[in-house]
Amino acid sequence: MKEKKILCQVLTTLGFATAAAFLFPSCGGGGGAGAGGASKTLIQNAGSDTMVNLAQAWAEAYATVDPGVSVEVSGGGSGTGIAALINGTTHIANCSRAMKDKEITKAKNQNDAEPKLFTMGLDALAVYVHKDNPLEKITIAQLGQIFGEGGTITKWTQLGVKASDGNDEIIRVSRQSNSGTYVYFKETVVSKGKEFKLGSRDLHGSKDVVELVGKTPSAIGYSGMGYATEEVKMLRIATETGNDAYEPNLENAQSGKYPIARPLFMYTLGDPKGATKAYIDWCLSEAGQKVVVDNGYIPISK
Repeated sequence: MKEKKILCQVLTTLGFATAAAFLFPSCGGGGGAGAGGASKTLIQNAGSDTMVNLAQAWAEAYATVDPGVSVEVSGGGSGTGIAALINGTTHIANCSRAMKDKEITKAKNQNDAEPKLFTMGLDALAVYVHKDNPLEKITIAQLGQIFGEGGTITKWTQLGVKASDGNDEIIRVSRQSNSGTYVYFKETVVSKGKEFKLGSRDLHGSKDVVELVGKTPSAIGYSGMGYATEEVKMLRIATETGNDAYEPNLENAQSGKYPIARPLFMYTLGDPKGATKAYIDWCLSEAGQKVVVDNGYIPISK
């Protein structure tokens, strides 16, 4: 870490501030050329595809709050953001899951700094079907039987419905394994100790899942509720047969009635400083949390 700091100082001294910020953002954040050559502070923000729309909305809104700061957002999944944070190539990692113990240990060993967690909001993880699918609700156990290894539900008629295209086979749409959404759904729905059933269509992004389900009448998939479109329907979820089923919305997620809502996190290496701290503080402010609501997510409780 000392070598990184020395190289960062050398690059900055020689006038290569942008290179220093890109290569080693943990060295304190860098400057970039703004309009008319004015220097801007650059914050790199990478990770969760579930959060990428929200993160971009935050970045755009913050440009009007502090024009001297540019927040650059990229997705790739929670695992990608965590790896970038550990390697010192992003200031902030967006995550729809908590860091694993081995990731925290690796971050501490490589950077002499422990990751700092910030809870930024909540996301009700929605289960999507095509808009013409007559199914309205489903249980956690049924979802486990659809998506989990050894699961016996493979046909729509087993759920008492028929897909509008006449195809009885359930087409499962999932995420890739570097996704925090994948990990959360596996642990909460598929259940610990089990893997996903083979044969699903594993997609890179949250938006991609919803788009495919919207084009495929016999498909079912999971993604953040903020990605809903007119081409899909979000199912009401019950914890078990006979219990009330709840739709994914702000009220049900905040009350705990909706069973698959999860927190959304930002991680930094150690306590954030300077522009990075100011940005996270703003995201957690009333103005920043309004952006959360405006983008279909759930604000953190005061």
